[in-house]
Amino acid sequence: QVQLVESGGGLVQTGGSLRLSCAGSRRTFSSYAMGWFRQAPGQDREFVAAINWSGDTTYYSDSVKGRFTISRDNAKSTQYLQMNSLKPEDTAVYYCAADHKITASTMYTSITAWGQGTQVTVSS
Repeated sequence: QVQLVESGGGLVQTGGSLRLSCAGSRRTFSSYAMGWFRQAPGQDREFVAAINWSGDTTYYSDSVKGRFTISRDNAKSTQYLQMNSLKPEDTAVYYCAADHKITASTMYTSITAWGQGTQVTVSS
């Protein structure tokens, strides 16, 4: 099973940008679909974005569409989440996810591999 390590979270003001990275541990990284989920205090973990193994198909939640961009570099076994025009409601712990298929309708309970999470805080 692939192991995942996120980085890039932090504190940013409303309207600012952050880029999250997620490094995978195995050479089979390129065979996995990758995604990002987030969890705010007291709420369930929710889907944010996903990308297929080749990088030519992406999915976004309605709340981040047009502001966030997911990408991957299979040669580096890394995926990214570029977050622009951040809002206070984007504040959450962001988790990297890997599975054979991840789409906008994927429930977090079905994901088989998670990173440890990275905190993103957007101040108003």
